[in-house]
Amino acid sequence: MPGPLQGLRILDFSTLLPGPFASMMLADMGADVLRIESPQRADLVRWMPPFVQGVSLVHAQLNRNKDSLALDLKSEEGRAVIFRLLQEYDVVIEQFRPGVMQRLGLDEASLRQHCPGLIYCSLTGYGQSGPYRDRAGHDLNYLAIAGALSYNGRKASGPQPMSVQFADLAGGSAHAVIALLAAVIHRQRTGEGQSIDISMTDAAFALQPLATPAALMAGEDPGLETETLNGGGFYDCYVCADGAYLSVAALEPVFMQSFLGAIDRLDLQDLTLAHADASSVQRLKTGIAQTLLAQPRAHWLQVLAACDACVEPVLSLREAAKHPQLQARGMLVDVPQGSSHLTQVASPLRFSRTPVAYRHAGKDLGADSSRILTQLGYSPDDLAAFRRRGIIA
Repeated sequence: MPGPLQGLRILDFSTLLPGPFASMMLADMGADVLRIESPQRADLVRWMPPFVQGVSLVHAQLNRNKDSLALDLKSEEGRAVIFRLLQEYDVVIEQFRPGVMQRLGLDEASLRQHCPGLIYCSLTGYGQSGPYRDRAGHDLNYLAIAGALSYNGRKASGPQPMSVQFADLAGGSAHAVIALLAAVIHRQRTGEGQSIDISMTDAAFALQPLATPAALMAGEDPGLETETLNGGGFYDCYVCADGAYLSVAALEPVFMQSFLGAIDRLDLQDLTLAHADASSVQRLKTGIAQTLLAQPRAHWLQVLAACDACVEPVLSLREAAKHPQLQARGMLVDVPQGSSHLTQVASPLRFSRTPVAYRHAGKDLGADSSRILTQLGYSPDDLAAFRRRGIIA
């Protein structure tokens, strides 16, 4: 059964992480995504370890369900191929710095001449305007500029990098998909295409709805370990006797009472009522920490097994993959890779009528070049000439 986005055809000029993750989400939902890659300089993700039979497992997942056309965009012939493709593909995702696509002659205005209903999504660190539009950056920089790093970490060690690429993925990829699909709905209703300008810094700034109201209207910036949810309260991770950790998030009184009863520390209950008192909070945290440190995690998991208290083990990725909840939800899938398959993380999206399909893992560079150009009307002689000149690979 086809996915919900069957019929949506996308030219993907992006590399690295944010754009490819966004287009993977779209491809998983049935969109026809064609990656336009350089024949001379392959996406760095293709060389990211680990490898299985010469294939990067990261690339194989990020680019599953997509085709690959290796095309020299600096050549007149390469641009001509893009113009022909626009007869069938009417959505573009690009992740270059502002001005790069214009220098290639592939900016929105140039492409719209060949596809009036074009939806053109630009995904960059700082956006298409502002003093930082041309500045280099990575996820850590966007989070720093957006204020998110200032209260992520510990007082003793200062701000810390986040282990998940929050600005790239939650900021860039997810917002690009949301905006792109909104633009598709608008085009279906009006026939109009449009440009989309996604800034990962903008999105990271917007993804702080619990902290920004106080900062903007009350002049109160959050700090390291000052907030309920960033280590300033008992909501935290606690080490057990064997060095393993438990996450304790028993924010509601009913959950906290259940938790304290299970670990035989109801004597701490009065401290939870004085949550605004820093001294009480610290005594509560110390009491929880000392108690959990007295036994290995397996002991506490057994004690808490029948306790509905928002307390869970901190798992490694390999442990998480074996967790019965993720197993029951089918969050691991075997994706075809040649005559074999690769185990990958499944799409978290669930549809009752149009389920996600996993057609193939990420392909070799230019794996579909010949087929696609032949379908566009290029002859075998044309293809041979293109290869000799390095226009395709």
